[in-house]
Amino acid sequence: MGAEYIERPVPSALASHACCVWRQTAGPDGHTQRVLPDGCMDVVWGQNGELVIAGVATGPVLVDIPPGETLFGVRFGPGAAGPALGLAARELRDQVVTLDAVWGRTGRELAERLAETPERERLAVLAAAVAARLREASPADPLVGHAATLLAGGLPVAETSREVALGDRHLRRRFHETVGYGPKTLQRVLRMQRFLDLAESAGEPDLARAGFEAGYADQPHLTRECRELSGLPPGALLAVRAEGAA
Repeated sequence: MGAEYIERPVPSALASHACCVWRQTAGPDGHTQRVLPDGCMDVVWGQNGELVIAGVATGPVLVDIPPGETLFGVRFGPGAAGPALGLAARELRDQVVTLDAVWGRTGRELAERLAETPERERLAVLAAAVAARLREASPADPLVGHAATLLAGGLPVAETSREVALGDRHLRRRFHETVGYGPKTLQRVLRMQRFLDLAESAGEPDLARAGFEAGYADQPHLTRECRELSGLPPGALLAVRAEGAA
């Protein structure tokens, strides 16, 4: 049996900031997960009993999961993690830090509680603890959330800025605070995610067509950005994901 990844909708108490909760279990031979940039941040119960925050990534991250080990996570959508965690999201860009470095004693106590919790109950305990913390959190920035939705739909950054009635510099500053990087970077990340969705939903992927529909100017543009964001050219990335090793 290979690696298993299960993603579930968030409980209602998390819906203001989080977009999903998830669990991933490595097979008997272990698993290397290629984590791609998606504009999200995660609180993860991981290896060696560590509870960490994985900040937004600007490139691929390879995570080695030992045989049979299960990871559990709560994922925050673009723009929601900074307010939820109580810090500027830019401080965690391309970083993985222990939760207690941000939440202090609360983070340490949660890590200790999860270590004593049976595996089948860990995701529920983690989600409930994050939901309790959210009661003290600042609300997610609605303008950044709306802008992220527009970018996800393919609207150019300049038009997005006009749509949310924020100047380019003001929008960029708010993105760095709540998302972790600027709107142009998020646009690139979400465009690659659109490409993967389009290519993988087709029976026989047509890279040129999927790239055009996702918003790439041409094949070299697609190849260049895919290499920068995933570490692989488009065809190789799709093949790796199809084999379940992405």
